[in-house]
Amino acid sequence: MGPDLRPWCDHVGVAQMEEGRPVALVTGVGRRVGIGAAVAERLATDGFDVGFTWWSPYDERMPWGADPGSVDETRGRLAAAGARSVAVEADLEAQATPSAVFDRVETALGPVAALVLCHCESVDSGILDTSVESFDRHFAVNARATWLLIRELARRYQGPHGDGRIVALTSDHTVHNLPYGSSKAALDRITLAAATELAHLGITANVVNPGATDTGWMTPEQLRQVAADTPLGRVGQPVDVANLVSFLCSPEGGWVNGQLLSSNGGLA
Repeated sequence: MGPDLRPWCDHVGVAQMEEGRPVALVTGVGRRVGIGAAVAERLATDGFDVGFTWWSPYDERMPWGADPGSVDETRGRLAAAGARSVAVEADLEAQATPSAVFDRVETALGPVAALVLCHCESVDSGILDTSVESFDRHFAVNARATWLLIRELARRYQGPHGDGRIVALTSDHTVHNLPYGSSKAALDRITLAAATELAHLGITANVVNPGATDTGWMTPEQLRQVAADTPLGRVGQPVDVANLVSFLCSPEGGWVNGQLLSSNGGLA
């Protein structure tokens, strides 16, 4: 199956490129309240031009539904922060999609220096009720696409030794969430392996577990319970994750490598 890239996704923002501005590719930027959107905006503020992906059919079949206008609004915010951007609607279940995404982003913005993996397939099911189709889709999107995107970055990386960055978002939730949690565990191992295997390129690779983050999926009762269980007394917000990703992608974060970091306010 070939890549499914929507035909209008090549449009580039009007903000002018600053000399030497690096390029970040952020996956999973489909909803304004999502972690991916917060990460993309923060990296634009930090001085990156930003390519990002989303896949509306996933949101459409989830309880929260699609977020019409999200892509245009996100690109407007990136432009306001001084960043050029390119948005690619991409089905990461397809094997050929990762290389096609890199082609689009490189053509529009230039070589990618930082890869932030915020995309996921996440449909609740357990050991007894998970279908083979769902299991395979989770691993295709969460694990295989992660590997292929990291491989594309490594094959194409042109930046100075020590400047390349990979950050992937994970989860340790597996009970009644078997395909999601197990495929995220595979993502962990793939990303952490990159910290050593890509050492010759000077690319750091880290995994961030943000814990329960308020992106619209929790019920009021879940929000109350998470806040009560968190020592800092509140629920994590997308900007909390973006703050850590920003640091890991910065020069100051360059000595953090091969780590699985929790950013959850102390939630056990």
